[in-house]
Amino acid sequence: MVRFVTTTSTTSPATVAYRDIFAVREFRVLFALRVILVGGDMVRMLALSVLVYQRTGSSLLAALAYTAEMFPYVIGGALLLSHVDRLPPRRLLVGVYLVQAATTAVLATDVLPVGGTLCVMIALGLLMPLASSSTWALLSEILPKEGGYVLGRSVFTMTAGGAQIAGQAFGGLLIAAVGPSSTLWLSCGTAGCAAVFTRLGLAARPPRVQGEREGGAARETWRVNRALLRDPVVRGGLIAMWLPAALATGAEGVVIPYTASIGKPDQAGFVLAAIAAGMLLGNLVVGRFVPTGPRERIGLLLALLNGLPLVLFALRPGIAIACVLGLAGAAGLSYELSIQQRFVDAVPEDRRGQAFGLLTTGTMTLQSGAMAGAGAIAEGFSPGVTMSVFGLASVLASLALTRHLR
Repeated sequence: MVRFVTTTSTTSPATVAYRDIFAVREFRVLFALRVILVGGDMVRMLALSVLVYQRTGSSLLAALAYTAEMFPYVIGGALLLSHVDRLPPRRLLVGVYLVQAATTAVLATDVLPVGGTLCVMIALGLLMPLASSSTWALLSEILPKEGGYVLGRSVFTMTAGGAQIAGQAFGGLLIAAVGPSSTLWLSCGTAGCAAVFTRLGLAARPPRVQGEREGGAARETWRVNRALLRDPVVRGGLIAMWLPAALATGAEGVVIPYTASIGKPDQAGFVLAAIAAGMLLGNLVVGRFVPTGPRERIGLLLALLNGLPLVLFALRPGIAIACVLGLAGAAGLSYELSIQQRFVDAVPEDRRGQAFGLLTTGTMTLQSGAMAGAGAIAEGFSPGVTMSVFGLASVLASLALTRHLR
């Protein structure tokens, strides 16, 4: 596998509608799993963060507990991704969800020291790229070939935003009512339900890759990753989906310090909610109502929209204007939809699981790194200037990637 063939879709949104993708039974199963798991993950992350803070009084350890699952993504992506295409998808997903339920049950007993809790979360994080990669690959296989994946992915993105908000809100109420340890049992239950739904709702499929493995899992993962990155369409698509979005997301990491810097520390939630609304709106409009041809041509404009509004935060706008800027910039994140069909078409079907894993690993790693970098820069500069710098960096990255964005 040295060269990948690229095709270009010319479908219009009239070809595939929401009713078409929801008519696919397995898509409905994956959609339900998305809602259950994202909501459960937010409950778990919030409860663990509160639990660790109650036990230690350390903001740093609480933040580490909240993000502990994200850090191992790059390790899992580097060493384990070949399993995504080497194992039957249903069996892989059921296994990961059962491990997730078991580890959350251990955490809910509150018997581990803080260090042990963080280690358990890091170990779980090693497996999460496998589940997400397998899900994205299944999505590309079960939906209509012409435009189905892009519309399905936009639905998943919108769903994730709503489930995150609901999970945080419900988790906060439950923690206040019964405490963080008891709240973790809810997350354990969602993972267990996900395993059952997966086993009953998804069809059994053979592994995408048959035959003997060339070396160990890590060696094959690196070999396939190198082959994927050698293809200019795949490589360009990955970088274009990674870089502008990650830099813009970095600015989001200092929204709370920004609102505090303008004397409105209790109104950060409005700006964050506007960002979530912008992401939902952009994916709805671009994914459903913009035909594929025009959608691929406006990729650069949308990517520029992702970063340009952030530049204006250097002027220290008030909360209302900040909400408008956050909404507009987040709507530009829909630029990824202009690239995704080309990316799917460029990847061989038997390596789609690992390709989506590479995409997810890079996304999680770069976004968490950008947010950490923004926090560090904001120690020496004002939050508004920091957000402006990251917005400008996103714009420059988009311009540098013009060839891959249109």
